[in-house]
Amino acid sequence: MNNTAIVGVGLIGGSFGLALRKAGFAGQIVGVSSQRSIDEAISRGAIDRGATLEEAAAECDLLFLSQPISGILETLRKLDPLVRPDALVTDAGSTKQIIVEEAKRSLHRCAFVGGHPMAGRELRGVGAADADLFRGRPWILTSPLTSNIDHPLQTWIAAFGAREIVLDPARHDRLVAWSSHLPQLALTALAAVLHDLAPDAAEVAGPGLIDTTRLALSSFDLWQDILETNKIEVAAALDAYIEKLRTLKSDYEAEFAKGSDFARALRSGRT
Repeated sequence: MNNTAIVGVGLIGGSFGLALRKAGFAGQIVGVSSQRSIDEAISRGAIDRGATLEEAAAECDLLFLSQPISGILETLRKLDPLVRPDALVTDAGSTKQIIVEEAKRSLHRCAFVGGHPMAGRELRGVGAADADLFRGRPWILTSPLTSNIDHPLQTWIAAFGAREIVLDPARHDRLVAWSSHLPQLALTALAAVLHDLAPDAAEVAGPGLIDTTRLALSSFDLWQDILETNKIEVAAALDAYIEKLRTLKSDYEAEFAKGSDFARALRSGRT
């Protein structure tokens, strides 16, 4: 891998560039983003220089699309006449079926593998990027891993300290609806009900509430595409969660026990 392009140099894209450098990548890293993001990414060492999408596609053998989902889809529709035939295109989108389907329709001259690093923060932008953001976190790649080139993407993922997991796109979207999208919505709802009905509870809040509502700081601008492109799975998870809240009222003890079992298993790495 000689040259890499990061399309969308924000938190994830910037962290990808910093992680590449920390892992020893010696090639050029170019960024395709707003001028403000490019300038900040250069100052932080996440990229070497900015470029247009046309320039980046012509020069680079890896293109990492780390835009919002709507931006990834738009980029995929433009890339085929621009990209090198020996290139690999991958992405960091939080839903996979719609992105993989668009890649199949739009990309014919190069290889594509869908990706989703399960890492993030409530903060946005390259200023929050971190070379260790992916360490110890799952990095999902979509199956089948069909590629017509020999490309070291998986080697770099391992060098970041991430855990590669291969899933088909539909299974990915179902699992992240439960593991990522539902927690975001549940904690957003918690913060919203406190905002509406008990704002003075903040006067006596301890660290538990502060920690629990961290995800509620996330921007709807970021989540809008995710929720729109995983509607069915998110609705199923929300319905089940609402029903569980009703059950909780009738048997606190049993639900506490099940919740504790899952939380312990999660922390010991058994789930």
